[in-house]
Amino acid sequence: MKTESLGGFDRFRVPAALLVIAIHTGPLLSLNGEANYLLTDILARIAVPFFFSVSGWFLVPRLLREGRAALIPFVKKLLLLYGAAALLYLPLNLYNHTLEESGFALLRDVFFNGTFYHLWYFPALVLGACLVYGLLRILGPRWAWLPALLLYAAGLLGDSYFGLTAALPPLRAGYEALFLLFDYTRNGLFFPPVFLLLGGWLALRPARRSAAWYGAGLLLSLALLTAEGLLVQRLALARFDALYLCLPLCVGFLLRWLQRLSLPSAPALRGWAAAVYVLHPWCIVLIRGGAGVVGLTGLLVDNCLVHYLAVVLLSALLALPFARIRPAPSPRSRAWIELDAAALRHNLAALGSLLPAAASLMPVIKANAYGHGDLEIARLCAGAGADAFAVATAAEGVRLRRGGVRGTILVLGYSGPELAPLLARYRLTQTVVSTEHARALDACGRRLAVHLKVDTGLHRLGIPWDDTQSLTAPYSCSHLRVTGVFTHLADTERLDEASQARTREQLRRFRAAVDGLRSAGHAPGTVHFQGSYGLLNYPGLPCGCARPGIALYGVLSAPGDATTAVLPLRPVLSLRARVSQLHTLAAGEAAGYDGAYTAHRPTVLATLSIGYADGWPRTLSNGAGRVLLHGRTAPIVGLICMDQLLVDVTDMEGVAPGDTATLIGRDGDAVLTAEEAAQAAGTITNELLSRLGPRLKRVVLP
Repeated sequence: MKTESLGGFDRFRVPAALLVIAIHTGPLLSLNGEANYLLTDILARIAVPFFFSVSGWFLVPRLLREGRAALIPFVKKLLLLYGAAALLYLPLNLYNHTLEESGFALLRDVFFNGTFYHLWYFPALVLGACLVYGLLRILGPRWAWLPALLLYAAGLLGDSYFGLTAALPPLRAGYEALFLLFDYTRNGLFFPPVFLLLGGWLALRPARRSAAWYGAGLLLSLALLTAEGLLVQRLALARFDALYLCLPLCVGFLLRWLQRLSLPSAPALRGWAAAVYVLHPWCIVLIRGGAGVVGLTGLLVDNCLVHYLAVVLLSALLALPFARIRPAPSPRSRAWIELDAAALRHNLAALGSLLPAAASLMPVIKANAYGHGDLEIARLCAGAGADAFAVATAAEGVRLRRGGVRGTILVLGYSGPELAPLLARYRLTQTVVSTEHARALDACGRRLAVHLKVDTGLHRLGIPWDDTQSLTAPYSCSHLRVTGVFTHLADTERLDEASQARTREQLRRFRAAVDGLRSAGHAPGTVHFQGSYGLLNYPGLPCGCARPGIALYGVLSAPGDATTAVLPLRPVLSLRARVSQLHTLAAGEAAGYDGAYTAHRPTVLATLSIGYADGWPRTLSNGAGRVLLHGRTAPIVGLICMDQLLVDVTDMEGVAPGDTATLIGRDGDAVLTAEEAAQAAGTITNELLSRLGPRLKRVVLP
């Protein structure tokens, strides 16, 4: 799977950082005031919107997929950086006596304007990200643009076009009141939202034109920006000049042009450019002070161009250590899982269509979301509106809570009384499987929400359906609050008459148990009994919710499973691995452990960086399993090892180290399904997927 490199974004961070320095130093003032205005007050104003839009490129798709779970770590990181930068400039603030301002002025600077003149960027980005999250959540991606554009327009009237506002006394009075809180309208309320959304919008849509086409658009938009800026100057409209009508157009063309250049990534430039941005005001102070000490003020300060170059040089040198900070290895460097967020949302909607109007889905996230990744799947489901989840163990529930997942989390399995403090602390809803279990939990003295498990014929866990006394006993427990009642249907996968009769009998028993609770004066709470096959084969039954597991992930337990409801479910998971090396074997030469494979002709083998320690079954050795390379099938040969396996690519041209092999998923027109792999391994899809291990990084695709 080829992805377009965004190395152009990395490289443009350098001129963007240098343009910010130019804004704060005026490099052309000594030469020509008009030229300096053109550079610093017009063209350089593209730098900060570029940074905002790049943030939106990566943030907005995650907000759409994961919601609040994507926002919180983003904001925490920004606040940490902001705090560190504020401490860095504390000595200068103390020297300038800025901390002696009123409490209101100090709070205003901390939350909106920044504690130093360039640090406004951090609270602005935090506020902008929170606003965008709220707009996306309330209005959706299509309509979120409207208030963002209106806010930007309001910002324009308080910034470059304030001259128009000043002519209208009521409007002017409103802005002057606003400026008691904000120094400028470039803050997070007016400036960042439109650029964050712009970056996200571009990220979610393919670039359909060439780099040359977008480059021409960029030049034209810069010309329009220049004309607009000169007009604003000529008419003396600006109170401040950071916002222009043409800026979003310029930034849009810039991002597309950089994207289509497809330059290799340059992660070192990311940390370096950020450090230059943060450090350069200190460098201005140091150069001005140092120049005075050595008597070079005329050269290093009064000569604006030399002053600018000196600040750039010092900032670049001081930022060098930050260029050595390397990000974590790419999740696609060895073997990985890709999660199709759009497919998951589609499956949620499709399965939800089988429920009665008042019912909802409770996605089953146990066993690491059937190998898909529990936090990733839970966050995606929450972003799609799910507010209840099912897990197998208390530990799984705790992991979701610690990962920021809200709503009901039902622990389907048994939890002993020793776990009651954990259940209470993390607000987990525990399944009660017997009267003794209920009383043991109650004796712990912790207030717990519980669901009653009713045994209607599976005979694994639960209170017998016809034991009314035992069913009602948990209601008398002073520390337990019964919020639901459920059962598990044993034979919904098959549609033969005997299986249907068994299911009907289980449903009858469950209804009798629930009716018995109501007759005894107890509210059953949320009533649920359907898993994936129960929902697919018995749709529309009255219930409070349904618990889809395997079907949620777009697959069935075995190939060819027939269901009453035929839904166009989409597989969520693809499994891929890298080709690490090629080997040429002569006829008769053996390969792999135990010489399990012998070449019958001159053979080329490719080594894939995945094995049974990643969860790929060893039973798929020696031709039982296959993979896709370059859109064609290649058989697995020899014994699958702990960390690697071999495939025969003799009949394929162009296979090379670094190529991507697909074990589950699509490669061109060819597809390998999880159901097919499970059948070849002698198991069911549920087991095959659930065994996919934590070494496999999960990559969420929009």
